[in-house]
Amino acid sequence: MEISLIRHGKSKFTDNHPITGEEFKNWVKSYDDIGVFKEHLYPQETLNKIQSVNIVISSDLKRSIESAKLLHQNINITSMPLFRETELPIPLIKGIKLNPNVWLFTLRCLWFLGYSRDCESIFNAKLRAQKAAQVLIEQAQEHKSIALVGHGVFNMFIRKELLKKGWIGKRKTSSKHWSCMTYYFNKTNIVKNKHDI
Repeated sequence: MEISLIRHGKSKFTDNHPITGEEFKNWVKSYDDIGVFKEHLYPQETLNKIQSVNIVISSDLKRSIESAKLLHQNINITSMPLFRETELPIPLIKGIKLNPNVWLFTLRCLWFLGYSRDCESIFNAKLRAQKAAQVLIEQAQEHKSIALVGHGVFNMFIRKELLKKGWIGKRKTSSKHWSCMTYYFNKTNIVKNKHDI
């Protein structure tokens, strides 16, 4: 059995002017509502993998669904909110304007440290990742080879859960758009997570 985790493409939302913390929530909504850029070339490994699997799953966010369709136009996609990216907290600081990328980096760091105002906590996100990994495993048991077109942080959490359950694959996921990491499991996986592939 194999499960491939693919990160979506680069978002078409490129608004990068400084915004306040209050405006950041609307910025995130716009980012979620816009699709991804079509590329001239996609990573060959990712194309090969998504075209060879028996089922493709994505989060229900537009950038994931569009990415899956760009990689394989003739495949049915099952999209589920379970696989959405982890949320970001809303900043308490008022009146300060920062570049959105600065907000993203700062708030993600704070979120990893436990700050989760108006969003899913890291604890709950990890619980969701456990459920997501189990769903993927069940799909892999039925279909043998599957791919998830998802998101950077949440794919990382899923990867950790797969490794805990004895799946074999790289311990570090790539943060690049369109990257693909594949994890394998069979009855001869006696030593859990011993070697990277």
